[in-house]
Amino acid sequence: MEKRILGKTDLNIAPIVFGGNVFGWTIDEQKSFEILNQFVESGFNFIDTADVYSRWAPGNKGGESETIIGNWLKKQNKRHDIIIATKVGSDMGQGKSLRKDYIINEVEHSLSRLQTDYIDLYFSHYDDENTPVEETLSAYETLIKAGKIRWIGASNFSADRLKESLVYATEHSLPRYEVYQPGYNLYDRENFEQEHEKICLDYGLGVVTYYSLASGFLTGKYRSEDDLNKSQRGGGIKKFLNERGFKILAALDEVAEKHHVEPASVALAWLIYHPSITAPIASVTDLSQLKSFTDAANLKLSPEDISLLDKASIY
Repeated sequence: MEKRILGKTDLNIAPIVFGGNVFGWTIDEQKSFEILNQFVESGFNFIDTADVYSRWAPGNKGGESETIIGNWLKKQNKRHDIIIATKVGSDMGQGKSLRKDYIINEVEHSLSRLQTDYIDLYFSHYDDENTPVEETLSAYETLIKAGKIRWIGASNFSADRLKESLVYATEHSLPRYEVYQPGYNLYDRENFEQEHEKICLDYGLGVVTYYSLASGFLTGKYRSEDDLNKSQRGGGIKKFLNERGFKILAALDEVAEKHHVEPASVALAWLIYHPSITAPIASVTDLSQLKSFTDAANLKLSPEDISLLDKASIY
């Protein structure tokens, strides 16, 4: 499988990242292990999680996803073959924070749950506008020097704060965010394309996208309100059921039929082909769904296919 260098890091990644938010939420540890085994056997090598996954599920307190991944890593004994990204700064019970003392404390919990002594890529999950960028970057400098994290990234930042962080890091010789993680897909294009894409290109940032399948809408599984009870995430799909959404599904169907693949594979391949995107993040809850990942990674979209999808999803 063709791999890609993530921005200016030395991380050589397969073109689809596994989204670990499902671990300990919609799938248990045993199922998670089966899916991760198959994911890696298929040639993929990058797993994305966060300290807060999956705190929102009844009975959870956060850290469930990291714990499952840590148990799997220990069992596999393949830590150096796998790239692990996790995040800090989301609300773990005391509000969102990117203060230095908070980050330095939280990373220890993540390392412990992941059963590893280093994190390949550590994200600021949400911006903390009450904390100066220099304090946050200084925390990461401490952790990089200690060998606890290798690279840093940002997610859910305003364009202004992302740029401020990049400029400050360069001017003061601090570690800089080398990867950006936006919500981006065929339906949700406007925010990233208008606000962040130019910054990512200008600074040579790697980009890994979340909500790559628009909460499952771009799989084609939800085509009317009657379909919304098909999964725990169905309630969030209603906003896509409009004229533009149906045009996107029609274009996905047309390209999928031409290449004999599922619409999900086409939606992921569109992201893989996008000039500013390194790799989409996506999740599955069943082994059979992993085929959409391998199909997407191997799919050769033509300029006509991309044009059709671009036009259908224009905002």
